[in-house]
Amino acid sequence: MSLFARKSIAALQTEAASTGEGTLKRSLSATNLVMIGIGGIIGAGIFVLTGHAAATHAGPAVVLSFVISAITCALAGLCYSEMAAAVPVSGSAYTYSYATLGELMAWIIGWDLVLEYGVGAVTVAVGWAGYLKGFLEGFGIQIANAYSSAPFDWVMDKATHTEHFVSTGAVVNLPAMLVVAIVTALLVVGIEASAKVNAAFVVLKVTIVVLFIVLGLGHVLHSNWVTVHNPQGLFIPPPHEGHFGWDGIIRASGVVFFAYIGFDAVSTAAQESKNPQRDMPIGMLGSLAICTVLYILVAYVLTGVVPYDQLNVAQPIAKGIDAMGLPWLAPFIKFGAILGLSSVILVLMLGQTRVFFSMSKDGLLPVSFGKVHPKFRTPARITLVTGMAIMVAAGLAPIGLVGELCSIGTLFAFALVCLGVMALRVLDPNLHRPFRTPFIWVVGPAGAAASFYLMLALPADTWIRLIVWMAIGLVIYFVYGRRNAARVRAESERAK
Repeated sequence: MSLFARKSIAALQTEAASTGEGTLKRSLSATNLVMIGIGGIIGAGIFVLTGHAAATHAGPAVVLSFVISAITCALAGLCYSEMAAAVPVSGSAYTYSYATLGELMAWIIGWDLVLEYGVGAVTVAVGWAGYLKGFLEGFGIQIANAYSSAPFDWVMDKATHTEHFVSTGAVVNLPAMLVVAIVTALLVVGIEASAKVNAAFVVLKVTIVVLFIVLGLGHVLHSNWVTVHNPQGLFIPPPHEGHFGWDGIIRASGVVFFAYIGFDAVSTAAQESKNPQRDMPIGMLGSLAICTVLYILVAYVLTGVVPYDQLNVAQPIAKGIDAMGLPWLAPFIKFGAILGLSSVILVLMLGQTRVFFSMSKDGLLPVSFGKVHPKFRTPARITLVTGMAIMVAAGLAPIGLVGELCSIGTLFAFALVCLGVMALRVLDPNLHRPFRTPFIWVVGPAGAAASFYLMLALPADTWIRLIVWMAIGLVIYFVYGRRNAARVRAESERAK
C-alpha cells in the first residue's frame, strides 16, 4: 500500500455508526464536551504559564498573546468541527490526516500527538504534586522531599553551558504517581464517570478563578507596568535583548499555546459523543470561547497587581494574592490549582489513550491495544499501559513545565487539520458534511499559516527535540508500523 494511501471515509463512517460490544460507549452530551474542553484548558495556563510568559516575553501584553492563540485555535477549531462532524471517530487529527493526507502523514501526526499528550500529562502531574505539597504545608502537613521530588534533575552548567544530570537525593515523586494512578482508574471505569468527575472539578476551579478576577480587578494598578526596562509603563514593553515588543508577544503566544491543549482533546472523544454532528462544534468552540475570556481577565489582573518582571515564579497566582493583601484566599487558589491540574491530567490522558486506540485499530501499533473492555466499554488495556508509563515518568523524570514542546506539537496538529479539510473538499466534494467550515478557502489557509507562524516563534531547541522525536517515530513506522498495518488490512479484507 502506498505511503500516501488514504483511509476510506465510508469505512470511518461505518465505524462511527457501529454500536454494541467492542465499540466505545456513546454517553457524552454537548455540555460534557464543553466541560472536557474547559477541564483541559483551565489549568497550567492560568496557574503557571501566564506569569512566565508575562515576565519573560510579553509583559502586560500577554493579554494579546492569549488573543492571538485563541484566534489561531478558532480557525483550526472550525476545521476540526467539520472533520469531527463528518467522521465522528476517535483519534482526532490522526484520523483526519489518515482520511485526507494518507498513512505516512497519519503516523507522523499520531506520533506527534503521543508527544503532545504524554509529555503534557507528565509535566502537569509534577506540577500537581508541587501544588498539593504547598497546600498541605499550609495546614502543617509535611511531605518529605525524598518522596515528593524526582531522584535526579537536568541542569545547565553556567560555566560550560552544558547540561547534565545531578542527584537530588530524593527517591520518587509519590504524589505525582498517585494522581496519575487515580486518573487511570477513572478512565478505565468509564468515560461517563470520568466526565462527571471532570465536570465537578471544572465548576469548582472556574468558581475560584472568577473569584480571583472579581476581587483582583479592584486592586489593579497600571503603575505595576513600570519596570527598569519599561519606565513609561507601556502596555507593550519596548524590545529588550530579544524579549518584549511584538516579537515577545508572538513568542508568548507560542509558549501559552500549551494552555489550549484541552481544546484539541475534545475531538478525541468524538466516538463517545451522543450526537457528534451537533455537539462537537459546540464542545470545541464553546470551551474555547469561555476559556479565552477567563485567560484574558486573569492575565490583566495578574499583571496589574504584581509588576510583571516579578511573575516568573512557580505559583504566580499565589503571588498575586499576596500583593492584593488577601492571605485568606491563598488556600482556595491552591485548592483550585489542584483541581485545575487534576482535570487537565484527566483530559490529556483521555486524548492520549484515544489516539493510541485508533492507531492500534489500524495496525500501526499492536492490535491488542485496541481491545475494548466488555463491561466498561473503554479501551482499558491501552489505558492501563499508558497510565503505568506516565506514572513511572511522573515519579522519576526531572520534567518541569515543557509547555513549548507541547505547544509545537499542538500547533503542528492544527496546521495539518486545516490543510486536511481543504484537501478533502477537493478529493471528496460530495461527502456529507453536517457542519461546514465557513469560508474554507480563507479560514483553512489562515489557520495553517497562523499555526506555522507561531511554531516559527518557538526556540530552536524546541524544534530540535521535535525533530528527534519524529525521527524515532519514523524508524518505528518503517520497521514495524507499516508492515503490521498492511497485515491488519489484509486480514480485514479476508474477513469480508
